[in-house]
Amino acid sequence: MSDIILKAEHISKQYRLGQVGLGSLGHDVNRFWHKIRGKEDPYLTVGSVNDRSAKASSDYVWALQDINFEVKRGEVLGIIGKNGAGKSTLLKILSRVTAPTKGNIKTAGRIASLLEVGTGMHPELTGRENIFLNGAILGMTKVEISSKIDEIIEFSGCEMYIDTPVKRYSSGMRVRLGFAVAAFLEPEILVVDEVLAVGDAEFQKKAIGKMQDISNEGGRTVLFVSHNMGSVQSLCSRCILLEDGKLVKDGKTEEVINYYLSGSKESHVDLYHIKDRKGRGNVVFSKLTLNDKKSHETVFKLGDFLNFNFEFKIKKDIVSNNFRIIVGVYNIKEEGILRFDSQSQGALKFKENGITKITCSLEDHLTIMPGRYTVNVALFNDGILEDYLVGKVAFDIVNDNYLGSSRMLDTDSLSKVLYKHSWS
Repeated sequence: MSDIILKAEHISKQYRLGQVGLGSLGHDVNRFWHKIRGKEDPYLTVGSVNDRSAKASSDYVWALQDINFEVKRGEVLGIIGKNGAGKSTLLKILSRVTAPTKGNIKTAGRIASLLEVGTGMHPELTGRENIFLNGAILGMTKVEISSKIDEIIEFSGCEMYIDTPVKRYSSGMRVRLGFAVAAFLEPEILVVDEVLAVGDAEFQKKAIGKMQDISNEGGRTVLFVSHNMGSVQSLCSRCILLEDGKLVKDGKTEEVINYYLSGSKESHVDLYHIKDRKGRGNVVFSKLTLNDKKSHETVFKLGDFLNFNFEFKIKKDIVSNNFRIIVGVYNIKEEGILRFDSQSQGALKFKENGITKITCSLEDHLTIMPGRYTVNVALFNDGILEDYLVGKVAFDIVNDNYLGSSRMLDTDSLSKVLYKHSWS
């Protein structure tokens, strides 16, 4: 057991729904009355399952239920799941930010956490002062912190602002400095939530590389939460999947990701109520669904097929019925990777009333490199822009043995597109 650095035993977390302050004194008295009689908390026996899309059947909800797992020293553990599955709640419990309702956490080392933008940063203190403050909280001496401060500042890329109060930093700068402090002050366990998504592409790559170095060279443990399956797959050796507050899968990263993808249900994006859009607006995008040949997805394997299924809402009578749709796919650096234009097949005709559905199908395998991609969509009628949405839809491509060889593709490749090929 000496190589186990963190152990979660029967972790459960319950929250109250609605206006928390209303009637809480009565509940506290009831709890106290049960406690002095040696009985279990009456509110631990009730509570809805943490399914955010369902109607609440109780005043309480279980954000986490009976979570059990162990993490070995030097292991990089990925934690994945849909929004609201309980990932961030679990990390807050592991980081001692909040206490579990049931269960306990056992650790054998210092924990540094980066859970939200600017976590642990005092807004009135400068970046330099915050470095010393966070180091002291982690139990380091001033001499230890001073020996690493130049590396921290250089890695963060905030040298110009290092003696400026953090309240004047952008959200990205706070993440940069917070991650640099957490990584370089050498905690035994580094806990990282989805905050890296706030940083730019350059910083994300640096942060992923640093986490790999922390694990490989320093033998330190990393707990990593992300919706970017490409990052999880390249960084993590093991993965756990949370669903509605329960741990449903624990194993090798590839196996857990495949299990997650096979059960993906959140595949459609409601575009109709988005306000940030351009165009005349007589006809607008109302929904976009992505799918392969089998089922609706938001995450695809390298080599899958991909369909864009659009629905439109006609808001005013159509004077001209001569439509054109353009779809652009962009990487995290906002570089255009793919472009599909309906004009290649001539003008599109819409129904005059109600909702119109149109599908753009890729007739070949999806061979752009693993990572996160966003979709821009534009709709023209007789050359006039009706609707234009930028980056409101995203999907992930994860690594897979598309080439059929014994080795997986190198995801750090400088290329943007993979083409199946052979050597002789």
